[in-house]
Amino acid sequence: MEYRKLGKSSLMISQIGFGTMSLELNQSTSENLINRAIDGGINYFDTADIYQDGLNESFLGRVLQNKRENLILATKVGNKKRIDGSGLDWVPSKKYILTAVDASLKRLQTDYIDLYQLHGGTVDDPIDDIIEAFEFLKKAGKIREYGISSIRPNVIREYVKRSSIISVMMQYSLLDRRPEKSVFPLLIQNNVSVLARGTLAKGLLISKPAESFLNYSRDQVEKLSQTLSLISNKTSYELAILFALTRAPISSAVIGIRTEKQLQDAIDIKSSPSLSFEEMKSLENIFLVNQYQNYT
Repeated sequence: MEYRKLGKSSLMISQIGFGTMSLELNQSTSENLINRAIDGGINYFDTADIYQDGLNESFLGRVLQNKRENLILATKVGNKKRIDGSGLDWVPSKKYILTAVDASLKRLQTDYIDLYQLHGGTVDDPIDDIIEAFEFLKKAGKIREYGISSIRPNVIREYVKRSSIISVMMQYSLLDRRPEKSVFPLLIQNNVSVLARGTLAKGLLISKPAESFLNYSRDQVEKLSQTLSLISNKTSYELAILFALTRAPISSAVIGIRTEKQLQDAIDIKSSPSLSFEEMKSLENIFLVNQYQNYT
């Protein structure tokens, strides 16, 4: 497995990250998946405090308890479940972050979080207070580094300008190339890494029946996904993942894994030859860069 530096930090993460949101908890199969992922070279595990109402963190903490030292553990903060269970509230306050981190640490059964991420955000948030919270936690040793999970260009610009974030988690795939012009140049210039999620476009690039996606119609998605088999002898999965991993400033493709096949496909990427210049150009010419429409 290839390992890449995460932004300006000393963290080295596997080019394939394990997204745990879809894991079936309290299943021996899920525990086996995590252990097999580690054996296969995956060292980055990504969760959030709201996944399964915190049970996702608890499950991950239990499974990783005796393997913690060599792993990169990431979680997220900012959303708070309502007492009546009716949904989530966005609580981007310093006070809440400083409280929520202790709950995450307890569930994860660890003394520190490698990467603590703001789980969303707008330009109307008290950004300086949020940054103060993360910097305080870093100095206190409760987190090693921090970043944000966002697809909002203006929010990303503010944090790059005003904080020492090392990463941005965002959606990126052949069908969603929106970040390339809007934020990638800024992130490259400031040595901020991208953790790419959605690299398979909800499965539309590999096996899921076609449906509309962003500015693409159902028929366009179907036609585009079919063209992947004509580009090279690589599988559609390989082309989709390798395309993302070839783009600066992406450090890792964080893939939701819940089956043995999904895990094996992810691990097998380490043996896949890099995309050739011709393959890259073909993909770039077929899957054009789209633009953000409703996010600022």
